[in-house]
Amino acid sequence: MIAQLSGTLVERANNTVVLDVGGVGYAVTVSGKTQTHLSFADPAVMLLTEMVIREDSMTLFGFLEPAERDAFRLLTTVQGVGAKAALAILSVLSPAELSSAIVAGDKAMVTRADGVGPKLAQRVVNELSEKIGKLPTLASGIVGVDLAGTGPAEVYNEAEADAMSALLNLGYGRTEAHTALLQVRQRVADTGAGDDVSSLIASALQEMGS
Repeated sequence: MIAQLSGTLVERANNTVVLDVGGVGYAVTVSGKTQTHLSFADPAVMLLTEMVIREDSMTLFGFLEPAERDAFRLLTTVQGVGAKAALAILSVLSPAELSSAIVAGDKAMVTRADGVGPKLAQRVVNELSEKIGKLPTLASGIVGVDLAGTGPAEVYNEAEADAMSALLNLGYGRTEAHTALLQVRQRVADTGAGDDVSSLIASALQEMGS
């Protein structure tokens, strides 16, 4: 299994790049976002890679950072999302933006990807809502929603991400749970209240009147 490549960029077109590694050219399929960060002027390009083997092909997919690679792996666990659709999603959404869409239940963000319709986008949001907090590279960048539309999105720490997952499992809506957690965060900052997972869940339930 090829897990990483480091070499000189010699070709870049249509979401495929060719790296010269010790005189051997490796064709690597990348997201649109990754491709825009690759330059022929770079003395050396390093990509994390994932090999996908099919009956009639072997394809290397490349990623600049672990979070993008892990997002790709996570997306391809969703029924109906193959490598092509996963890369299409990562071409329009960064790992943090994808996390934001999943936490907020915002399928519209996912449908921005070419070839991803509302039904598939909803499946992505539904199936990944319980999985995303289990991946450290994504959980550390889980982004909430700027509900007022006046500032940057909020970032969940690990305890808050676990609390959000627990609230979703209890049947609460993402927006409702997100709002409660933001209120709890402010309370913790103001009063020094408990910020462990159990305390966050209890406080969020209190905020929601349960």
